[in-house]
Amino acid sequence: MSTGGLGHFSGPGFLVLVVLLDGPAHGYAIGVQMEELTGRAPGPGTLYGAISRLERLGFITARPGEGRRKPYGLTATGQAEARARVLELERLARAASRRLGRARTSTA
Repeated sequence: MSTGGLGHFSGPGFLVLVVLLDGPAHGYAIGVQMEELTGRAPGPGTLYGAISRLERLGFITARPGEGRRKPYGLTATGQAEARARVLELERLARAASRRLGRARTSTA
C-alpha cells in the first residue's frame, strides 16, 4: 500500500485528491466537495494543511487564478497516487464484503 505521506484513506489529503480528479478547483470549492462526499466540512486548518502537504509532495500544483482564488490541480504523480489509493480501497472493500458474507452465514 502506498502511503505517500497522505495518511489514512479517509484523510483530508486523499479526499482532496478525489475532488481534484474532476479537474482543478480552488480551496473553498474543494472544501465544499469534500463535505458533499463525507457529510462533514473540513476546517480551514485541515483543508489548507492537506493542500500544503500535497503541494510539498508534488501531488498537486497551484494554477494561475483570478483574484484571491488559487485553483489547484493534480500532477501526474498525484493522479497516479489517487489511482493507487482507489484500487487499494476497492481491494479492501471486496475483502470486507467477502468477510461480511462469511460472518452472516456463520452466525445464522
